[in-house]
Amino acid sequence: MKHSPPSIASSSSDRSRREPYRLLLPGLLWTALFCLLPIIVVLAVSLATRGTYGGVLWEFSLDNYRDLLHPLYGRIFGQSLLLAGATTGLCLVLGFPLAYYIARLPPRRQALWLVLIMIPFWTNFLVRTYAWIFILRTEGLLNTLLIQLHLISAPLDLLYSDQAVLLGLVYGYLPFMVLPLYAAIERIDPALIEAAWDLYADRWPLFRRVLIPLTRPGIVAGCVLVFIPSLGAYLTPDLLGGARSMMVGNLIQHEYLVARDWPLGSALSIVLMLMVMGSLLWYFAAQPPQARERGES
Repeated sequence: MKHSPPSIASSSSDRSRREPYRLLLPGLLWTALFCLLPIIVVLAVSLATRGTYGGVLWEFSLDNYRDLLHPLYGRIFGQSLLLAGATTGLCLVLGFPLAYYIARLPPRRQALWLVLIMIPFWTNFLVRTYAWIFILRTEGLLNTLLIQLHLISAPLDLLYSDQAVLLGLVYGYLPFMVLPLYAAIERIDPALIEAAWDLYADRWPLFRRVLIPLTRPGIVAGCVLVFIPSLGAYLTPDLLGGARSMMVGNLIQHEYLVARDWPLGSALSIVLMLMVMGSLLWYFAAQPPQARERGES
């Protein structure tokens, strides 16, 4: 029986150990170049100083972060958190029954419903948001319909309000809640629910003690997928909220493009990213230890 020389066996073993790192190298370079480097640049600009005519002076200080302690910015951050939280809650309330209904349908009908949920993504988000302007404006479709039905005598002021922004955010991000909930509910063994019924469980205890624990990963994933983009939303508040409603995304755009205060806009971006990272840490902490060990999302 022939044996490989020790030097050849050692070289082959080294190559096999380095192979995973070679495969990771393109992804790591891409992440470093297009994700990590821009964040470092934004962080550096956030510590710089605004020039007289809107430029960036590389005089580092924490003044931009101190400026964020102004009550005006606190109100905008609070309003953004409130709207993002309300959007997440409404999407959960609306999405859970829908996801449960889809998950209990025959497979062929499940596919049809999932396609219906994905259909809005076939149209540009800007076009869909403009459609809501057509529906909600004073002389729009909804007011016209309510007046013709004699339910109201004068048009309602629906557009350019926090309610319109909330409606647009829920409409835009509801599929992001339904899909992970559907994936979690579809994996539940129906025998577990039948066993709860056999043990004379009422609807509320069945929902609270069986469905919620078993669908917890889907609930948390859906909440994260809705809350994070809602918190940094820009287009929906800009088109449906107008000048009456401002979220953090609109404030960052204003500082960059209107006020030309790039350092303050960068500081706002860094704070927003820290808030998003806090949400992700909460997501991972909410996962059961067994799920974290398996790497489930």
